[in-house]
Amino acid sequence: MIKFYYHPSPNPIKVALLLEEAGLPYEVVPVDTKKGEQFSPAFLAINPNAKTPAITDDGAAVFDSNAILLYLAEKSGKFLPENTPAARGQALSWLMFVASGVGPYFGQAVHFVHFAPEKIPYAQNRYRLEAKRHLDILDAHLAKNKYMVGNTYTYVDMAVWGWANFFPFIFGEETWTHFPNIKRLVDEINARPAATRANALKTKFSFKAEMDEETKRNLFPQNYAAAA
Repeated sequence: MIKFYYHPSPNPIKVALLLEEAGLPYEVVPVDTKKGEQFSPAFLAINPNAKTPAITDDGAAVFDSNAILLYLAEKSGKFLPENTPAARGQALSWLMFVASGVGPYFGQAVHFVHFAPEKIPYAQNRYRLEAKRHLDILDAHLAKNKYMVGNTYTYVDMAVWGWANFFPFIFGEETWTHFPNIKRLVDEINARPAATRANALKTKFSFKAEMDEETKRNLFPQNYAAAA
């Protein structure tokens, strides 16, 4: 059975969605990153990057949420694009767009706006504007396409959905006024039973909620090491 190493944050939740959509049996292994559990030897043996999510599947270990989405879609044979070079090229391109652009820029925007000990306007503007630029591209694409790859609901839509629910955390509730086509996709996916089950995972386990000194050391260890 698949073991799913989970924390209630954008990258793990999109993996939860695909697992639920595909009906793959899995066991959740909660990893409380605020307590530093991602640095345990057992987890590092699966994911040397010390980030959630990760999965193990009959001896195979897969880390990075986007790699996991692709792996699970191929394993189940579900939520894949049409088997044509054009569709596969689009799917891989948009998946990498989320992996290399949306996730990193939005993640850095969240850090500098909400959690950085020093409020640096240049850093905040840099990452907020780059995050917005990526959302502009996504919204324009979805204005012309029902899903990220034409008319087929795929793992790429799940990759977008994982982060999209958190966009208002940076841009406020007016986010959806500016990005109506992303909202259309998010609303459609949120209405799916699999999304309800994926979202419900966060209520099944107890995770540390406080953003105290211990948490900051666990989430941003390089910053503390550099200051030592």
